Amino acid sequence: MQAFRRRIEIRSRSTTTGGEVRAALEDDFHHFRVTVRHKDGIVSAVEGASPRHPFTACPAAAGQLQALQGMALTTVASSVTRHVEDASEQCTHLLDLAGLAIATAAVGLARRCYEIDVPRENGHVTAAHLLRDDAYRLDWKLDGGRIAGPPPFAGVSLHEGFARMALSTLPPDQAEAAIVLRRCAVIGAGRLKNIDLEPHAKPAGRCYAQQPARAPLAIRIVGSTLDFSTRASALCEGDARWLAFATET
Repeated sequence: MQAFRRRIEIRSRSTTTGGEVRAALEDDFHHFRVTVRHKDGIVSAVEGASPRHPFTACPAAAGQLQALQGMALTTVASSVTRHVEDASEQCTHLLDLAGLAIATAAVGLARRCYEIDVPRENGHVTAAHLLRDDAYRLDWKLDGGRIAGPPPFAGVSLHEGFARMALSTLPPDQAEAAIVLRRCAVIGAGRLKNIDLEPHAKPAGRCYAQQPARAPLAIRIVGSTLDFSTRASALCEGDARWLAFATET
């Protein structure tokens, strides 16, 4: 696998009762979908689905999204982490996707799309690239756990405090893009090892499947990792009709 690739596709429409947003995320390790319905500026329903996932426990995390019901629409996608009681009891990717769907509805966009590419590391050095549907892009040089450049990201850690820095120093739409790319820059390192050799999730407590009581039962789904290095156009290809509201599933 020469590069980690992710695509996020979001579509929004008005309905007789308010609005509906459908969002799909696919990368080498994951394929998730989220539906958010809203009325009068409030999230009225949230649904999640896991067409492809690394652990057997992952699909059950969709139920945790119900904590977002009653949340006010906001242009800050990462606000979902403050609305739920404990973000570590959520699937990280489903929660991120729900936040992006909510922000898309709040801004009033009919479409939002992100394409991300993180080439394989050479030593500790690599890059991270993001292209948004409105032609906004980010191109970072990475050295270990830090962004080497360009400004204003040079010297910033990919770990502690990144979201706080982005939200406090960048316009909201640029902060959203930076947080999306930061997530991919971190998880893209997973392609450097054969994760199928891990029998179950690690009890690290970082997400739903990794909770210590749940991790031993969250069995690795061998073969669920795919390689999109040379076929980025295939990402979310199977979601096209669903995103166009042509089908319910």
